[in-house]
Amino acid sequence: MEKLNQETKKIMEERFGKDNIIALATLEGDMPSVRNVDGFYEDGAFYTITYALSDKMKQIEKNPNVAIAGEWFTAHGKAVSLGYFGRAENEDIAGKLRTAFAEWIDNGHNNFEDENTVILCVQLTDGVLFSQGARYEIDFSAD
Repeated sequence: MEKLNQETKKIMEERFGKDNIIALATLEGDMPSVRNVDGFYEDGAFYTITYALSDKMKQIEKNPNVAIAGEWFTAHGKAVSLGYFGRAENEDIAGKLRTAFAEWIDNGHNNFEDENTVILCVQLTDGVLFSQGARYEIDFSAD
Protein backbone atom coordinates (compact mmCIF):
# COMPACT_ATOMS: atom_id res chain seq x y z
CA MET A 1 0.00 0.00 0.00
CA GLU A 2 1.36 3.41 -0.85
CA LYS A 3 0.46 6.90 0.24
CA LEU A 4 -1.69 9.20 -1.85
CA ASN A 5 0.60 10.53 -4.58
CA GLN A 6 0.18 13.19 -7.28
CA GLU A 7 -1.31 10.69 -9.77
CA THR A 8 -3.86 9.18 -7.39
CA LYS A 9 -4.65 12.59 -5.89
CA LYS A 10 -5.46 13.91 -9.39
CA ILE A 11 -7.69 10.92 -10.17
CA MET A 12 -9.55 11.29 -6.86
CA GLU A 13 -10.08 15.04 -7.35
CA GLU A 14 -11.24 14.68 -10.97
CA ARG A 15 -13.57 11.80 -10.21
CA PHE A 16 -14.97 12.82 -6.83
CA GLY A 17 -14.32 16.58 -6.42
CA LYS A 18 -17.90 17.25 -7.47
CA ASP A 19 -21.36 15.90 -6.63
CA ASN A 20 -21.18 12.09 -6.55
CA ILE A 21 -23.39 9.33 -5.31
CA ILE A 22 -21.38 7.16 -2.93
CA ALA A 23 -22.43 4.22 -0.81
CA LEU A 24 -21.81 4.75 2.90
CA ALA A 25 -21.75 1.71 5.19
CA THR A 26 -22.13 1.91 8.97
CA LEU A 27 -22.62 -0.70 11.69
CA GLU A 28 -25.45 -1.19 14.15
CA GLY A 29 -23.97 -3.75 16.51
CA ASP A 30 -22.74 -6.43 14.12
CA MET A 31 -25.28 -5.62 11.38
CA PRO A 32 -24.08 -3.42 8.49
CA SER A 33 -26.29 -0.74 6.96
CA VAL A 34 -25.57 0.80 3.56
CA ARG A 35 -27.15 3.83 1.96
CA ASN A 36 -26.36 6.11 -0.97
CA VAL A 37 -25.45 9.70 -0.17
CA ASP A 38 -24.31 12.69 -2.20
CA GLY A 39 -20.62 13.06 -1.52
CA PHE A 40 -17.91 15.58 -2.30
CA TYR A 41 -14.20 14.70 -2.05
CA GLU A 42 -11.38 16.99 -0.96
CA ASP A 43 -7.95 16.33 0.58
CA GLY A 44 -8.48 12.72 1.64
CA ALA A 45 -12.04 13.10 2.90
CA PHE A 46 -15.60 12.84 1.66
CA TYR A 47 -18.22 15.32 2.86
CA THR A 48 -21.99 15.07 2.81
CA ILE A 49 -24.95 16.93 4.28
CA THR A 50 -27.13 14.91 6.59
CA TYR A 51 -29.49 15.06 9.56
CA ALA A 52 -27.90 14.77 13.01
CA LEU A 53 -30.73 12.58 14.35
CA SER A 54 -30.69 10.08 11.46
CA ASP A 55 -29.97 6.39 11.98
CA LYS A 56 -26.61 6.72 10.19
CA MET A 57 -25.49 9.46 12.57
CA LYS A 58 -26.63 7.45 15.60
CA GLN A 59 -24.65 4.48 14.29
CA ILE A 60 -21.58 6.64 13.61
CA GLU A 61 -21.76 8.07 17.12
CA LYS A 62 -21.45 4.52 18.49
CA ASN A 63 -18.84 3.40 15.94
CA PRO A 64 -17.14 5.96 13.67
CA ASN A 65 -15.53 3.28 11.47
CA VAL A 66 -17.26 3.34 8.08
CA ALA A 67 -16.76 2.09 4.54
CA ILE A 68 -17.57 3.87 1.31
CA ALA A 69 -17.81 2.85 -2.32
CA GLY A 70 -17.97 5.02 -5.40
CA GLU A 71 -17.07 4.82 -9.07
CA TRP A 72 -14.31 2.18 -9.18
CA PHE A 73 -13.29 3.05 -5.62
CA THR A 74 -13.75 1.49 -2.18
CA ALA A 75 -12.36 2.74 1.11
CA HIS A 76 -12.47 2.73 4.88
CA GLY A 77 -12.52 5.80 7.05
CA LYS A 78 -13.44 7.51 10.29
CA ALA A 79 -16.65 9.51 10.22
CA VAL A 80 -17.23 12.61 12.31
CA SER A 81 -19.94 15.24 12.39
CA LEU A 82 -18.60 18.73 11.80
CA GLY A 83 -21.79 20.06 13.36
CA TYR A 84 -24.36 22.49 12.07
CA PHE A 85 -23.99 23.39 8.39
CA GLY A 86 -24.32 27.10 9.23
CA ARG A 87 -21.56 27.22 11.89
CA ALA A 88 -18.89 29.82 11.23
CA GLU A 89 -16.23 27.07 11.45
CA ASN A 90 -17.93 25.27 8.55
CA GLU A 91 -18.14 28.29 6.25
CA ASP A 92 -15.38 27.13 3.89
CA ILE A 93 -16.54 23.54 3.40
CA ALA A 94 -20.22 24.60 3.40
CA GLY A 95 -19.47 26.95 0.51
CA LYS A 96 -17.77 24.16 -1.41
CA LEU A 97 -20.74 21.86 -0.76
CA ARG A 98 -23.16 24.58 -1.93
CA THR A 99 -21.19 24.80 -5.18
CA ALA A 100 -20.82 21.04 -5.67
CA PHE A 101 -24.46 20.34 -4.82
CA ALA A 102 -25.86 23.48 -6.54
CA GLU A 103 -28.22 21.50 -8.74
CA TRP A 104 -30.31 20.26 -5.81
CA ILE A 105 -29.14 21.81 -2.52
CA ASP A 106 -31.99 24.33 -2.27
CA ASN A 107 -34.78 22.04 -3.50
CA GLY A 108 -36.43 21.97 -0.06
CA HIS A 109 -34.94 18.66 1.08
CA ASN A 110 -32.54 20.42 3.46
CA ASN A 111 -33.62 22.79 6.21
CA PHE A 112 -30.65 25.07 6.77
CA GLU A 113 -32.44 26.82 9.64
CA ASP A 114 -32.44 23.53 11.60
CA GLU A 115 -29.23 23.08 13.62
CA ASN A 116 -29.60 19.32 13.10
CA THR A 117 -28.61 19.83 9.45
CA VAL A 118 -24.96 18.89 9.72
CA ILE A 119 -21.89 18.18 7.65
CA LEU A 120 -20.55 14.66 7.89
CA CYS A 121 -16.85 14.20 7.16
CA VAL A 122 -15.41 10.79 6.35
CA GLN A 123 -11.64 11.02 6.75
CA LEU A 124 -10.31 8.19 4.61
CA THR A 125 -7.76 5.79 6.07
CA ASP A 126 -7.20 3.34 3.20
CA GLY A 127 -8.74 2.52 -0.14
CA VAL A 128 -8.50 0.81 -3.50
CA LEU A 129 -8.84 2.90 -6.65
CA PHE A 130 -9.12 1.53 -10.18
CA SER A 131 -8.30 3.72 -13.18
CA GLN A 132 -7.43 2.91 -16.79
CA GLY A 133 -6.75 -0.74 -15.95
CA ALA A 134 -4.50 0.10 -13.00
CA ARG A 135 -5.17 -0.78 -9.36
CA TYR A 136 -3.94 1.59 -6.66
CA GLU A 137 -3.93 0.62 -2.99
CA ILE A 138 -3.82 3.90 -1.09
CA ASP A 139 -2.87 4.67 2.48
CA PHE A 140 -4.61 8.01 3.09
CA SER A 141 -3.19 8.27 6.60
CA ALA A 142 0.42 8.38 5.41
CA ASP A 143 2.19 11.74 5.25
